[in-house]
Amino acid sequence: MKNEYVQRILNIEGSLSRKSQFLFGPRKTGKTTWMEKELKDVAIRFNLLESQIYMRLANDPSYLSSFLRRADVKDGIVIIDEIQKLPILLDEVHNLIETTDIRFLLTGSSARKLRTQGVNLLGGRAGWKEMYPFVYPEIKDRDYSLDKIFKNGLMPSMYLSEFPDEDLSDYINLYLVQEIQQEGLVRNLPSFSRFLEVAALTNTEMINYANLSKEVGISSTGIADWFQILYDTLIAFEVPAFQKTKKRKAYATSKFYFFDVGIVRRLVGIDRVEENTTEYGKYFEAYIAIELRAFLGYMLGYRDIDRKLCYWRTLSNLEVDFIVDGKLAIETKTTKHYTKSDLKGLRALKEEGLCQRYILVCREEYPLMTDDGIEILPYKTFLKELWSRKYL
Repeated sequence: MKNEYVQRILNIEGSLSRKSQFLFGPRKTGKTTWMEKELKDVAIRFNLLESQIYMRLANDPSYLSSFLRRADVKDGIVIIDEIQKLPILLDEVHNLIETTDIRFLLTGSSARKLRTQGVNLLGGRAGWKEMYPFVYPEIKDRDYSLDKIFKNGLMPSMYLSEFPDEDLSDYINLYLVQEIQQEGLVRNLPSFSRFLEVAALTNTEMINYANLSKEVGISSTGIADWFQILYDTLIAFEVPAFQKTKKRKAYATSKFYFFDVGIVRRLVGIDRVEENTTEYGKYFEAYIAIELRAFLGYMLGYRDIDRKLCYWRTLSNLEVDFIVDGKLAIETKTTKHYTKSDLKGLRALKEEGLCQRYILVCREEYPLMTDDGIEILPYKTFLKELWSRKYL
């Protein structure tokens, strides 16, 4: 089952036929497998994880042009994997885009070096795509359940794994800790490991750097820097606060989410997320956040997703979990029978008249509608309608 290929929703072929593309995504989201299955007309692939290729190109970036001239490659697709490992190579890629009909697919698991070193990002000559873990349309007919998602997570190899605990632990140890250290991003490995565990406990919550500083034992500035590493390496993302309401003052602090709920469970060290607990509700909220973010990237093509996915919480703690593209207000609850208290945040936001639809996503059996127009949707119904473009 682990070697099974699941058709992905990512569609990059049309864009790649017109111009070069960056394709980013965390490790193990399936970029390599997708390329092997879906891209049939690849001329050559350079994998910068292979030390011999990396060293040759690092010592002489012009080797790329020389190799392609000798191979008589003047058009078609050339793949360079893990481009963030050698940003200087982008100057050579830029020149080849200008002088040939080659389209490059430049993949990576981190945009940190590209963003922080002021490197050549090809001046608009390449598009920017992102691959996410599995999403609902890809797995809805494949042993789909919340319990499995919370246990295994949504990275393809983990979701299909018969031993998710072991595989998730390997991922944490080999990538989240060791590889980040090898990239020179952190020096204090024990403290960083502790930081990951504490960060997992804050998943879906507003970040308090001062409190986390005490927990981990480093400065607030250091904590902030480590959170930025998680964002830059695509391991986590922020959901900023929505502050356009006028009747009620809202918090301005962003909320924090890991890119995968299986990683969170393993970092926290629990075997199973128990139903009818506070944690179960948090994992459910995180899962919906992951689906919304992927939808905005895949279906609407948004690159700066943080501006399109927000949350709202007033100083009196009325809250709506997500506001999508300023149009769709979503509250998540794991209840199977909603109550009026579940709608407090949505009704308060509805008074502002800023959104077009207000939805409670929960575990009710059938879709319902309140007398004031709030939709009550089973989560599977919501996800089906979301991905079918019913809302946006």
